[in-house]
Amino acid sequence: MYSAVNTIWVLLGAALVFFMQAGFAMCEAGFTRSKNTGNILMKNLMDFCIGTPAYWLVGFGIMFAGSGAIIGGLDPFVRGDYSAILPDGVPLFAFFIFQTVFCATAATIVSGAMAERTKFLSYCIYSLMISLVVYPVSGHWIWGGGWLSQLGFHDFAGSTAVHMVGGVAALVGAKMLGPRIGKYDEKGNPRAILGHNLSIAALGVFILWFCWFGFNGCSTVSMTGDETLVAAGSIFCTTNMAAAVATVTTMIFTWIRFKKPDVSMAFNASLAGLVAITAGCDAVSIGGAAIIGICAGIVLPLSVEFFDKVAKIDDPVGAISVHGVCGAMGTLLTGLLSTSEGLFYGHGASFFLTQCLGVGSVIVWVLVTMTIIFSVIKATVGLRVTPEEEIEGLDPTEHGLPSAYADFMPATSVAGVPGMITSAAAPASAPEGTVPMKAPKPEGSSYPNAKLTNVTIICNQSKFEALKTAMNDIGVTGMTVTQVLGCGVQKGKTEYYRGVEMSINLLPKIQVEIVVSKVPVERVIAAAKSILYSGHIGDGKIFVYDVENVVKVRTGEEGYDALQGEE
Repeated sequence: MYSAVNTIWVLLGAALVFFMQAGFAMCEAGFTRSKNTGNILMKNLMDFCIGTPAYWLVGFGIMFAGSGAIIGGLDPFVRGDYSAILPDGVPLFAFFIFQTVFCATAATIVSGAMAERTKFLSYCIYSLMISLVVYPVSGHWIWGGGWLSQLGFHDFAGSTAVHMVGGVAALVGAKMLGPRIGKYDEKGNPRAILGHNLSIAALGVFILWFCWFGFNGCSTVSMTGDETLVAAGSIFCTTNMAAAVATVTTMIFTWIRFKKPDVSMAFNASLAGLVAITAGCDAVSIGGAAIIGICAGIVLPLSVEFFDKVAKIDDPVGAISVHGVCGAMGTLLTGLLSTSEGLFYGHGASFFLTQCLGVGSVIVWVLVTMTIIFSVIKATVGLRVTPEEEIEGLDPTEHGLPSAYADFMPATSVAGVPGMITSAAAPASAPEGTVPMKAPKPEGSSYPNAKLTNVTIICNQSKFEALKTAMNDIGVTGMTVTQVLGCGVQKGKTEYYRGVEMSINLLPKIQVEIVVSKVPVERVIAAAKSILYSGHIGDGKIFVYDVENVVKVRTGEEGYDALQGEE
């Protein structure tokens, strides 16, 4: 007899866990450079699309088709009898899709750690193999009735089975790939390579946090019975508490350590808390969840620094630390903080030792298998793109995509593009309402002796609106504004990004260019100084140049006349 409530609950969980793919895609895209955004999005799409049929063909059978100690069995296309392992009232294919999206989550974790330098074909092959064999075998040990399950190993929703598997695979892949070009200087010190869009990364974090309620909460695979209802509510609370406390802890930790709270590290901390609580979300109290959150919030930044500075493993998004390290830590802490079996609750060390054994054995399994898989890929089709392709970006070289942000690219004239004028001749007839081009006057200008001066102002971005208003007030009719990078006598400043010291020698500034004739130069300079002055280093500079001539293209006017507006 099927249960509508239980089936809907499982399908809801499957939908939420699937939507985590969007969260991972946004996080990874935001934490990497814009020239690789399309590649990141494509990989997060394809690891799910490749993993789904692979898990249907082989993986699900390995995981659930039997109760052997090592593997379940082989059942291509999921045609066997799974009634012995199905949750109460849940049909087979509802359970199958629920397990499929968990498998896809393990696969997609790796893409961030291997970002910006991995061949797309090689990543597709990896996605196939982790869904076919790597994840299903260790998943069977934990959830399919295998030897760890028989020993009493507890991983409720996948800190180890899903996240640590993905994190360890990411470690192997990132190590074998080597760091991105420019990540380390000649002395081996790490350089900060900033992600291009923290807004997208933040969206990804909130999507993942939201979906994690399905990842953990719906892993009850039932919503019938008072005990189950109480458990589901408790799981939601512990999940949320660990994430929130981890984020606050990392904020305080980085604030003390780096003098300012690190934004991207706080985003990672939210995910670290979610990963860490996943194993024991059903077994620990809310207080225990807070302790797990504190541990995750401290371990996460230390782990990111370790892999960056000591191990010299380049992980652009922190996947190894978030999923691998915090997944293992959360599973071990369950052995200490479980209210029914934990060491800290007076239940002895047996359960904790079982948790240690489970974590260690899964690490060994993934390290060995992924080393073999990546080694074979490296020796055959190759694992890493060429240096030229990496510098140009994977979007154009791997996918023929000029940019994932095409609307923000400068419009340029390209010969042969339909509808674009490529000759120097003017169109046969000008559009209605335009001003015909005038021939320049023989004398060149109404005021041939008028002096033309270019005033270039470099200032802080925050001062631009006030500067623009001041220029309008004194009669300046036009300006050219550019966002630039530069430094003066202050030689930049030192900040921290993801725990790496970042010397910002080039600071963001605004460059305003104004050519004047009618308006006195001294008046322009005085107005600019009155707006920009604060008395601190970095107020800006003003450069003054003589200009030989100015031509207004639309009318043909030159010199003084070209700078005046319409009468």
